[in-house]
Amino acid sequence: MTINRLFDLIPHQIATYDKEVALAQKLNGEWKTYSSRDLKKIVDNLGLAFLASGIDQNDKVAIISNNRPEWNFVDLALQQIGAISVPMYPTISADDYKYIFEHAEVKQVFVGDLDIYRKATEAATGTPIRIFSFDQIEGCEYWEDFLASGESGDLANLEERKESIQSNDLFTIIYTSGTTGRPKGVMLTHGNVIHNLLAIEDRVIVEKGQSSALSFLPLCHIYERTGSFCFLYMGISIYYAESMETIGDNLKEIQPHIFNTVPRLLEKVYDKIVSKGYELTGLKKSLFFWALNLGLKYEPNKNQGWWYNFQLKIANKIIFSKWREALGGNIAQINSGASALQPRLARVFWSAQIPVCEGYGLTETSPVISASVCNLDDIRIGMVGKIVKDVEVKIAEDGEILVKGPNVMQGYYKQPDLTAEVIDETGWFHTGDIGEIHEGVYLKITDRKKEMFKTSGGKYIAPQPMENKFKESAVIEQIIIVGENKNYPAALIVPSITGLQDWCKHKDIPYTNDEEMLQKEEIIDKFQKEIDSLNKYFGKWEQVKKFKILKEQWNIETGELTPTMKLKRRVIHQKYASEIETLYN
Repeated sequence: MTINRLFDLIPHQIATYDKEVALAQKLNGEWKTYSSRDLKKIVDNLGLAFLASGIDQNDKVAIISNNRPEWNFVDLALQQIGAISVPMYPTISADDYKYIFEHAEVKQVFVGDLDIYRKATEAATGTPIRIFSFDQIEGCEYWEDFLASGESGDLANLEERKESIQSNDLFTIIYTSGTTGRPKGVMLTHGNVIHNLLAIEDRVIVEKGQSSALSFLPLCHIYERTGSFCFLYMGISIYYAESMETIGDNLKEIQPHIFNTVPRLLEKVYDKIVSKGYELTGLKKSLFFWALNLGLKYEPNKNQGWWYNFQLKIANKIIFSKWREALGGNIAQINSGASALQPRLARVFWSAQIPVCEGYGLTETSPVISASVCNLDDIRIGMVGKIVKDVEVKIAEDGEILVKGPNVMQGYYKQPDLTAEVIDETGWFHTGDIGEIHEGVYLKITDRKKEMFKTSGGKYIAPQPMENKFKESAVIEQIIIVGENKNYPAALIVPSITGLQDWCKHKDIPYTNDEEMLQKEEIIDKFQKEIDSLNKYFGKWEQVKKFKILKEQWNIETGELTPTMKLKRRVIHQKYASEIETLYN
């Protein structure tokens, strides 16, 4: 059947796969599953409930919740009646909720739990907005009661409404978290995202109708949301992780074939594996680091000779097999996006027969512009895959990546001036990223245009690749390179406490507490040696001359990171202005 609207994925899945498990979540220690037919029934009844409640075409309804099947139910039901979903991050402030409610003219809000309900209630004070909750919360309308209100509706009315929805109709407004200023509302149509899921179908190698995925990236971000539509289209069962903390346990019990992630989480997986290696002793420890070093030299599309291949085969049997087991034992593909993946991580995971495929895109491009082809011949480490079909990419004179195609947004909601800043008069969307095209089809990202800066000597610094390289150190959790209009680059470093503890244990240095350890001369000397050893990869003008180790960890809640774990540079610069100044005194 032809898929013209995203809700067409439901009858498509029933006709093609008729899944026993389309969606699943864990409740009270048990997995609750929904079949393809359950999905259709619930979404139809919800659509009728929305119509009965007065929600009409182009009305806005916000969804603020962690991943769970109810999120999909509401999203798909709104699509069927032509209403527009406004997904929001649970972690943002009540002030941001208020701004989006007002800017988007939201009429109803669906929240996941009590904490979100309290923030949403505060943000909606003085407005006629109705709030529903997925958890049962005293004083809040319960989503299941709302669902029941649609059961007596006339399905013929719903079918008539569905028929009126066109591929080029708006289905969502996504307010980008942004690294600066107020969020902008990205307007996407059914057609924008349908192009994307069809364009990446050949990049997903798992078996259609027979595979499962673990989902933990936020559905309010277009990366995971388009991914979930792709999984529905391909008949891949979606299991929602209980939380970020339980991903490891959920991987082992679900044994999925595929999942989407961001580099920061892969870095944490890798750091945890290496940390376990340091705990080993004797021959086991020697074998672990022998295998790891083999992996770090791996090249997917290069034959390094029989001796290397023989050793890698042994390493896979005795060491890397345990890594695969920790991921559930069935992983055929991991998709990494939202920021740059360290090449050494890609090498070591591919060497361990854990394929990690990078992709690239933005909310404004639905999101995929390029994605890796998941095989040893086509993978290119350090690149973000091949440009997908029907998308044009060109590199501007200043190196910026420009994009044109059916995946490009309709614009920013109520902000035509900002839309005109990023989509030029010839229809090219300006991504703000600097990149290169290799072999005619492979895209490589070299930096973010707005993040590059000049030193007082007139030399350009591209901080992102530098930061990525420095994060290869086991003792560096996060780092920001500073130095705009200064005479040299410097850095603020957030230490990896786990990595530091492992190093201290290895060196027989008693570990007392974080604050005390970070002031010790031998610890500061360790960081200096790490910076010195990694500085050699950069030109003399790029090398970090001074650094400061911070006591605080950066995270989403405290504002230094976006929900996809990118640095909020402006926030960090403001928050640590005095610390940065001391690096130049």
